[in-house]
Amino acid sequence: MDIKELKKELLSSKKNGYDCLAEADLTAMEEYCKAYMAYLDAGKTERLCAAETVRMAEEKGFRPYVRGMELNCGDKVYVCNRGKGVMLAHIGKKSLSEGAQIAAAHIDSPRLDLKPNPLYEENELAYFKTHYYGGIRKYQWVTIPLELHGVVVLADGKSVPVNIGADAGDPKLVITDLLPHLGQEQSKKPLGQAFSGEILNILLGSRPIGDEEESGRVKLAVMKLLHDKYGIKEDDFTSAELEVVPAVNATEIGLDRSMIGAYGHDDRVCAYAALKALLDLEETPEKTAVCILADKEEIGSDGVTGMQSAAFDTFMEDLCESQQVPVRACFEKAFCLSADVTAAFDPDFSDVYEKKNAAYLNYGIGLCKYTGARGKSGASDANAETVAYVRGLLEKNHITWQIAELGKVDAGGGGTVAMYMANRNIATLDAGVPVLSMHAPFEVVAKLDCYETYRGMKAVYQG
Repeated sequence: MDIKELKKELLSSKKNGYDCLAEADLTAMEEYCKAYMAYLDAGKTERLCAAETVRMAEEKGFRPYVRGMELNCGDKVYVCNRGKGVMLAHIGKKSLSEGAQIAAAHIDSPRLDLKPNPLYEENELAYFKTHYYGGIRKYQWVTIPLELHGVVVLADGKSVPVNIGADAGDPKLVITDLLPHLGQEQSKKPLGQAFSGEILNILLGSRPIGDEEESGRVKLAVMKLLHDKYGIKEDDFTSAELEVVPAVNATEIGLDRSMIGAYGHDDRVCAYAALKALLDLEETPEKTAVCILADKEEIGSDGVTGMQSAAFDTFMEDLCESQQVPVRACFEKAFCLSADVTAAFDPDFSDVYEKKNAAYLNYGIGLCKYTGARGKSGASDANAETVAYVRGLLEKNHITWQIAELGKVDAGGGGTVAMYMANRNIATLDAGVPVLSMHAPFEVVAKLDCYETYRGMKAVYQG
């Protein structure tokens, strides 16, 4: 065997995905990404995303699960968890005693939430006060157009949906910044300290109503507009969930249109792949295929809609009870792909990446054996057998994949829902789409990686 043959036989030779995809695959990729962009635009918050997920599932024959209902091979059911998360299952041919094939993603994204008492006036300008949600870089959220979405729940229990800035002709909102002419002291501060959370205030209006002797006229004018449109009063903000997100729709990026720019790729790019793969299963899978789209990952997966809650366990217990199977028996033979994004190598910031173990655009779905930080803290750290199982599935189905690590060892790190699935005694591996500008109001992914992740999810469901 000569040197060239020896290298080909023994050394790794990952290829750009475009060197592997056939023309038919490229067409399918474009169709998939077009639908994904529509999903992003329809679901800019976890509530909107959950509603769009339910709509899509019902179109594909999924029906709401009611506890105690009989479940048979081929049945498709879902549970919407408090309007902020969705769990779906396609009942397989084999008993749940032999496990399930699970994909778990999250549909919340970094954003700004309104405080319980948000509305105030300062120097005849009206504002909303905010509290940031998840790991944001605060300077990225000023001077960009913003939208407001969510619900206000009245004292009588009536839920009022709120949407400001998304519809055609709607006004946009904004957070102002200091002009450079007066920003000399601000510019001397470290990047993370130039903006405090308490100045991320949303500008609402400047036009007063009433007599000039009255105080708070601009605040009152804004409250009147909100009351006229939604029937709410200031006290109603205390029982509201109102979220501020970028007023931007998904768009193609690059002269070659090979990438997608949008808010919320983390983690709706993996959530959509997991969902669409389940909906697109042409035949009943061998093992029951389960998709869970959870909330609260960006703040630790706590709460009733987070991955640490009992909601998922309850859903799986109900499925298992329909087959007289202990849920623990199902979990110990189940597999979960924790579908979350990873950091894509950015040449402009190469000093924080370890090139041999970084994820690259157009090299496919990124497998992450571990995430975490400070010596893998907060990681499930999948065993070799689990990684080999997924690697084998991907190679068997000719899916482009790469190994991924979130930056240099001492540069930082991050976590996903993987450890919460692994803590349930489910073999779990992290995998997902590489993202540029992760956690920014506008993130970038490669179309090819989106499509290969979808194909990878489908391979997992099919086992």
